[in-house]
Amino acid sequence: MQDSAKSKPVNPEPVDPAERITYREKVGYAVGDTASCLYYNTFSLFLLYFYTDVYGISAAVVGTMFLVTRIWDTVNDPLMGIIADRTQTRHGKFRPYLRWMVIPFVAAGILAFYTPDWGMTAKIVYAYVTYTFLSMAYTAINIPYSALMAVMSSDSTQRTSLSSWRFIGAFTGNLIVQFSLLRLVSFFGKGDEQVGFFWSIVVFALIAGSLFLTTFYNTKERVRPPVDQQASVKKDFATLRKNGPWLALCFMGILMLLWISIKGASIIFYFKYFMGNQDGASTFMWLGSAITIGGVACTKYFTQLFGSKRRTYLVLNMIVALTMAVLYFAKPEDTWLIYGSHILGSFFTGPLLPLTWAMFADTADYAQWKFGRRSTGLIFSAGTFSQKLGWTFGSVAAGWLLALFSFEANVEQSQETLQGIVLLMSIIPAAIAVIAGLSSLIYKIDSKMEADLREAFANETNPEGNP
Repeated sequence: MQDSAKSKPVNPEPVDPAERITYREKVGYAVGDTASCLYYNTFSLFLLYFYTDVYGISAAVVGTMFLVTRIWDTVNDPLMGIIADRTQTRHGKFRPYLRWMVIPFVAAGILAFYTPDWGMTAKIVYAYVTYTFLSMAYTAINIPYSALMAVMSSDSTQRTSLSSWRFIGAFTGNLIVQFSLLRLVSFFGKGDEQVGFFWSIVVFALIAGSLFLTTFYNTKERVRPPVDQQASVKKDFATLRKNGPWLALCFMGILMLLWISIKGASIIFYFKYFMGNQDGASTFMWLGSAITIGGVACTKYFTQLFGSKRRTYLVLNMIVALTMAVLYFAKPEDTWLIYGSHILGSFFTGPLLPLTWAMFADTADYAQWKFGRRSTGLIFSAGTFSQKLGWTFGSVAAGWLLALFSFEANVEQSQETLQGIVLLMSIIPAAIAVIAGLSSLIYKIDSKMEADLREAFANETNPEGNP
């Protein structure tokens, strides 16, 4: 422990520790994740289906594309965090990107869901280019948005509350997608899913852009790096490598998004081919998101019940794993079991994402407390990358496993393929959730250290009070 770093004030002037984030600001921040999830939930639940059953390329090709295009993210995500950390404007470091990147963000989503009338090779190239552009635009707006939470308040309790509001916004976005997307596809397409998906995404993209602007105009940045901190990418990465809780949390984030993505990408296949009721997928999804919002709202109470974020993360992953595992034994007619396990699993999944992002904010505090250096954007960009990596591996795994199980789009599936789809909805994500829960044992910020961090940052300052 470097005592000089530990005792160094974060900023030169004290502020009233009773200052609290207003409800207007919490809602303003929350709708930014509604915007993100109008895209993210569409990608995680429907993009594999869109590329195979609508766009017309094979599941194996899609899985490979997801993997290849994520190679750039190993550079793109941390690079965006570094750029944001070094941004200086009258609006702060992170907020400006919510306005600057709106147009590319909207355009990228629309282009990705356009189906050109080209040959197969040209269509695959177009998919690679537009999906890469989409990933970059999402990174450029979402990493600053995520990092913004860590500089809106220095208080761990307020940030847990803010993170809960954020994910109420996120799951509201999920709910909108799950309830309305297939209905909009049917409305706009009138039997032509290519047309339907395109115009549905146009609607979602315009709404998402408006919501990010709402976040920009209704939030503040308050927490600043140490006043004597010198810009150094080398030192930022060196501090990151020594930040044990952050490394552990990245691993946890990969595993959590891995099981969420595998199950999420499999739902529409499960209902279309195993249940024989594709329309039921929409109800199943939006019902889960509605219940998840209730779980998010209980994040604070779960954390108080189990005593720390780490312990809460462990217990909830185990419970969710059990609710997924029982689906292995369900038959297509066991509607009560399928929906009942989904409702329970969704409720206990709710707190996991707010907990994760509140813990990422704690790791930024930990780095400043222990090493005297703060690089919020880099910490959140690398954290975002770990979660995108989990999402990508989940999508890749789902695509490749469907191919392994001999899946062919829009035909009656063999018993082997149906069994594989069931595994993708049950045992496979359940096993990963168990590992994700156990991995929290290597995350060392427990309840005592959370209290130490709150005490260390009790006199956090706001020298400029920028709006």
